[in-house]
Amino acid sequence: MRRPFALLAGALLAGACALPASAADGDQGFTIKDPRITESSGLAASRQHPGIYWTHNDSDDGPYLYAVDSATGKTVATVTLRGIGSPRDVEAISMGPDNQLYVGDIGDNFHGRWPYVWIYRLPEPKTLKDQTITATQYVVKYSDGPRDAESLVVDPKTGRAYIIDKNEDGGHLYEGPAELSSSGTNIFRPVATVDLWATDAALSPNGRQLAVRGYFGGIYYDWNGGKIKRKGRLDVPLQGQGESVSYSVDGTKLLYGSEGAESSVRALDAPKGSTDASSSKSPSGGGGSDSGDGDGAGSGGNVGMGAVVVALGAAALFGVRRMRRKGDGA
Repeated sequence: MRRPFALLAGALLAGACALPASAADGDQGFTIKDPRITESSGLAASRQHPGIYWTHNDSDDGPYLYAVDSATGKTVATVTLRGIGSPRDVEAISMGPDNQLYVGDIGDNFHGRWPYVWIYRLPEPKTLKDQTITATQYVVKYSDGPRDAESLVVDPKTGRAYIIDKNEDGGHLYEGPAELSSSGTNIFRPVATVDLWATDAALSPNGRQLAVRGYFGGIYYDWNGGKIKRKGRLDVPLQGQGESVSYSVDGTKLLYGSEGAESSVRALDAPKGSTDASSSKSPSGGGGSDSGDGDGAGSGGNVGMGAVVVALGAAALFGVRRMRRKGDGA
């Protein structure tokens, strides 16, 4: 669903400071051209089809996935999911082992309205064409009660699924069972804190690094099989409503997406450690700070004036929320 207060803050950011093109823009990125994709909320790089990224709308669309060619920004295949119920709020997509796509119907803007949410799993098609694919549906509950979430990651080595809940005061990494069951309820349990109001997350292809983004910044962690350790901040680009993040298939880049018609996907260097040859293919800069002392609310240590604008935007965001609460009598 759309979030007016986030859009307002994003508009303030965009109007206050239009950052010039620089090395931080990376050597990739694209604009999604498909007029059907107006609320792109997840992003996952294909391993079978170089340059292809999977995305989806977050609500009011249907059981559809779109394969977008990063060279042109055009949709080259639409996949319709069969064998599932009616999606409610699809917020995330992740590539697991054996080219299995995992789709997270895990959003809950009412913060507890849904007693359970769903994960869908389907094989990535070997041929890119419009087609219908049968998906497996998994029922998910949290051990400590319902919550809103927009971040789903799947360990590329073990296939274990994890969810990060969305909480403006910081959330938690929830670990699913070793294997998801389609015949019963899958209980996800909190295993670590995440110091961010998370709108999406991604695991590096080598399974060593977790990137978490929010509206105004990001944090990266050593993954350690889910025993995460904070390493530093990500230089997340300023976007109207930042909703998605994915590593490139080689792990050298982080691609950041946003909602809206003809939304842009920005590419920045991933922090060191995201590739198996990080010593020889380390980013040239702009990927993130190696210090773990930041609060994750800014957009990175080398943004300068951009960080000031982020702070002003954040203040505007919380000002709007405070007025809303006052109007509601909270």
